Amino acid sequence: MASAANESGPPSTPPPGQNQPVGASGSDTPPVGVPAAGTPSSSPASAAATAAGAAGAAVEEQIMDLESYAANYSGHTRIVRLRFIAERCAAIGQTAMELEALRMAADELKRGENSAAYKEVVAKIAGRLGPKYELDQEWVDAVERRAAQKQEKLEMELNGYKTNLIKESIRMGYNDLGDFFYSRGDLQQAFRCYVRTRDYCITSKHTIAMCLNVIVASVELGHFVNVSNYVQKAERGMTDPIVLAKLRSAAGLASLEGRKYKAAARKFVGASFDMGSSYSEVIAPQDVAVYGGLCALASFDRAELKSKLIDSVNFRNFLELVPEVRELIYDFYASRYASCLKYLDKLRPVLELDLHLHDHVAALYQQIRQRALIQYTTPFISVDLRTMASAFNTNVAALEKELAALIMDNQVQARIDSHKGILYARHADQRNATFQRALSAGNDFQRDTHALLIRASLLRAEMGTRPQRLSGI
Repeated sequence: MASAANESGPPSTPPPGQNQPVGASGSDTPPVGVPAAGTPSSSPASAAATAAGAAGAAVEEQIMDLESYAANYSGHTRIVRLRFIAERCAAIGQTAMELEALRMAADELKRGENSAAYKEVVAKIAGRLGPKYELDQEWVDAVERRAAQKQEKLEMELNGYKTNLIKESIRMGYNDLGDFFYSRGDLQQAFRCYVRTRDYCITSKHTIAMCLNVIVASVELGHFVNVSNYVQKAERGMTDPIVLAKLRSAAGLASLEGRKYKAAARKFVGASFDMGSSYSEVIAPQDVAVYGGLCALASFDRAELKSKLIDSVNFRNFLELVPEVRELIYDFYASRYASCLKYLDKLRPVLELDLHLHDHVAALYQQIRQRALIQYTTPFISVDLRTMASAFNTNVAALEKELAALIMDNQVQARIDSHKGILYARHADQRNATFQRALSAGNDFQRDTHALLIRASLLRAEMGTRPQRLSGI
C-alpha cells in the first residue's frame, strides 16, 4: 500500500460522463428550489422593510429568493413553509426576509378561506408593511359567514346521505366536509372526515384517494406514524408509478422524521421522476433531490452511492434540479472533499430554513463528514495529518479530535502519532493471516485422516462393538 503523505485523498475515478464538476467552473447560477446564498431581493417586502426600519439601517443580505422557492409548492404547504421561514428568520435577525415571507403568506391566505391563519400572520406583521397589510376585518367577516353557511350545507347533505344509506354519497359527503375543514385550516377535523370515508370505499381507487388525503393531513399535523401506516395500505397492489412516487416520498418524510436516514434515502431514491410537481402540496421534486442526496451521503457506502444515485438515470433527473447537491455527491464519490464540504457549507443556511430538514442538518452533516474521514483513511497505511487537514478545511488539532472519536467508536482502525502528525492504520497482515488459515486447514485434515485410519484398523481387526438385541425381539 502507498503512503498518503503527499496525497490529497484516495485515488478514484470520477463518475462516468463527468470530466469536471459544474460547480467548479465559476458559475454561480442558483438552482431551482435551492437558491444560492447572497441572492439580493428586490421584492416589495424588502422595500417596505427598509422604509419601516431606522434611518440609515442596512438591509440584510437574504439567504434565498423566496419568490422562486415558494413557486415550487402549492396549497397549505406553501403557506406553512413561508410562515416557518418567517419564524426562523425572526430568530436569526433576518428582518427583511421575515417580512417578505409574511407578506407572501398574507397574500396567499387572502386567496383562500383560512381566516384564522390570516389573522395570525397579520399580527406578526404588526404594521411593518404599511396599511395594505393591516387586518382586513371586512374580508375576515365575509369569509367566516360564507364558511358557516357552507359547513351547515355540507353537514345537512351528509345527514341526508346517511338517512338514504347510499355508501358512495356518504363517502363523497365526508370527503367534501374534509376538504372544507382542510381549507379552513382545521386539520384535526379534516383528518377525522377523511378517515371516516374508509368504511364507505367501494373500489381500490376510492381507498387510494382516502389514503392520499389522510397522508396529506397527517404530514401537516406531524403525525408521521399515520403517514407510514396509510402508505403501507395504499401500496398494496399499486402499480401506478406516479402514485407510487407520491407514497414513497411521503414514506421518505416519515423515515426522515424518525431519523432513519438510510430508509429515507432508499424511499426518496426510489421515487419516480414522472411525479414532477404533481405532489407540490406535500413535497417538491427539488426536495426529493436534497433529502435523498443528503440522506444517501450520510448512510450509503460507495457501492450503493454509485448504483443508486450516480448511475441511476431516474434520480439523476432529480439531481439536475439542484446542481449543488449533484456536484457535492460527485465530489464525495471522487474524494474531492474540500469541494464537497464547500458545497455543504454553501447549502447549510438554506437547509436550516427547510420545514422538514432543519432539525436534521447537524446530524446529517456530522455523519457525512465522518464517512468522508473514514473513506479518506481506508486505502493507506499512513496518512499525513497536515495534508488531511488541508483536504478537509480544518486544522490538525481539530482533525485529531475527530479521528480520535472515530477510533474510539471502532470506525477507524488506526492510531495517531501526535508528535509526528501521522495517522498509522492498523491493517491486518493479510499474508500472515493466509498462512495461518492454510496451516489450520492442514492440521484439521491431518486430524480427520488419522481418525479415519484408526477406525479402518479397528474394523479390520474386528474390534468394533455390535449392538445387542433387545430381549423379546
